[in-house]
Amino acid sequence: MIYIVLFITIIYLIIIGLFIWGYDKVNTFHLHDIEPKTTFTVVIPFRNEANHLPALLQSIKALAYPKHLFDIIFVDDDSTDASVKIIEEYLNNCYNISIIKNKRISNAPKKDAITAAIKTSKHDWIITTDADCTAPKYWLNSFDTFIQCTKSKFVVAPVKLLLEQTFLNQFQVLDMLSLQGATLGGFGIEKPFLCNGANLGYEKTLFYELQGFEGNTHIASGDDIFFLEKALKHSPKKVNYLKCEQAVVTTHPEISWKSYIEQRIRWASKTRHYKNSFGKLTGLIVLLMNIVIPSLLILSLAGYLSFKPLLYLIIIKFSVDLCLIYQSALFFDQKDCLKSYFISFIIYPLTSTYIAFSALFRPYKWKDRTFKI
Repeated sequence: MIYIVLFITIIYLIIIGLFIWGYDKVNTFHLHDIEPKTTFTVVIPFRNEANHLPALLQSIKALAYPKHLFDIIFVDDDSTDASVKIIEEYLNNCYNISIIKNKRISNAPKKDAITAAIKTSKHDWIITTDADCTAPKYWLNSFDTFIQCTKSKFVVAPVKLLLEQTFLNQFQVLDMLSLQGATLGGFGIEKPFLCNGANLGYEKTLFYELQGFEGNTHIASGDDIFFLEKALKHSPKKVNYLKCEQAVVTTHPEISWKSYIEQRIRWASKTRHYKNSFGKLTGLIVLLMNIVIPSLLILSLAGYLSFKPLLYLIIIKFSVDLCLIYQSALFFDQKDCLKSYFISFIIYPLTSTYIAFSALFRPYKWKDRTFKI
């Protein structure tokens, strides 16, 4: 068994080490003083987001991008709260914001919503974000400048969680920082496999050329990852990461452990459908590494193994994970959450293992709906 653990540890070290190395290979992008040219349609599906919409609308109002070059389409997915009313009250003062009703045609309501918005869009680029997010002032300016400079067709952009003082929040922030680190690292080693639909852009012509979400509409989530896989297969050199501070979208953490677990089960449930072999390998090795730690602890407590292998493994994983997360914490200016790293490191293998196995066997809840795996 020790040889199996050693093999998993070595592969894990190689993969995370590559992410750490690749992270710095993605150059930080800075805004240039050039004339804005790219036209955008920002698509925002929503369902019962009355608590978050005012902040999002205020951030949209503060955008510095010329208003004639972009519009916003909100897609209502059967909201039962005051979400629609909040947006409608805001429409009176904004000619470039509209709201449409989602038409469910598949098992993937968010994909249906995005597709419906794209069909009514009039601009060249689609930007997706979520209703519980806020965007920075130069958000669209950074996309425009990056597109003009790189001639990209598909742009993955950074997402961070709002940092608060509770342990649950900081646990989630650390988790998100690790995902962002892996996302950036994957691009740095030219093996991209992750993105986040809360901050994503692509040409409308590319969406139609790749037939949108066709082929994965039976999977409720994955409007980001599965379309990324299509784009990478079609135009790998035109898929890029926008590593720019002015492009960072901020989203809200889950408010309870239960909702956090449900969210992560939803995310994990789509991994079995990944076609990216590197992404599959990474997910498998990370899962095995998180299973190994509690397994060795149980065996050591039962007297079957010495505590030394467990101690060495913990030190190795603790150090390499911290390096990746620290890089992300610097970029996102969230070093304060590192004070919760030690306890989070202890808890994470247990939560991630539970989430992974739950994603295999049980349905999950999303926006008050239940979806089967």
